[in-house]
Amino acid sequence: MTQDELKKRVAEAALQYVVDNTVIGVGSGSTVNFFIDALASIKGRIEGTVAASEASAERLRKHGIRVFDLNAVAEVPVYVDGADEVTENLHMVKGGGGALTREKILAAVAGSFVCICDASKLVPVLGRFPLPVEVIPMARSHVGREMVRRKAQPVLRENYRTDNGNLILDCWGLAIVDPPALEAELNDIAGVVTNGIFARRGADVLLLGGDNGVRTLLKEGFRGSIR
Repeated sequence: MTQDELKKRVAEAALQYVVDNTVIGVGSGSTVNFFIDALASIKGRIEGTVAASEASAERLRKHGIRVFDLNAVAEVPVYVDGADEVTENLHMVKGGGGALTREKILAAVAGSFVCICDASKLVPVLGRFPLPVEVIPMARSHVGREMVRRKAQPVLRENYRTDNGNLILDCWGLAIVDPPALEAELNDIAGVVTNGIFARRGADVLLLGGDNGVRTLLKEGFRGSIR
């Protein structure tokens, strides 16, 4: 199967976690685009969505799916998003598309987080994919020096601004052996809005699309159903 076929398969599998008559959190990226397309087939079952990016919001609206501002929503029982890489501990690196801050906010708000990926995104240790760090523009050089001090190689994402008006430093060369600790450490650097490690609030469910079907991994203690 092609990678797009795998993404479509895993995106459709995530529909089983949609909670009827509620507002669904929707992330961003190519796999999430397939989820949005699949969600359109059951849009009558949900009240609407909250989107992690302007691009996702636009795609949802084109399907006739209502998009709410998060501040207008009392609860988000489930959030569906992809990852750039993920471990079997359900720790992730996200932000290749630049929406990491809004994605992290939705993950924090959501009752449950369902991560959808093709099987190529599963890694033993995070760090093969460059770690995105969203930075206040005036702090770009300072944060870059701090990342170099941590043995990373920061590269400014050229001609790019996040939906929040900030910059992204893509940081290469990190072996992220303790994701929760590094996530907290980097977020403490002055000028960092957030970084792309999702470990302190990782996924509850990981759906991995492969040639043999969709593999499901659950966070320890998670009951396996969101309903």
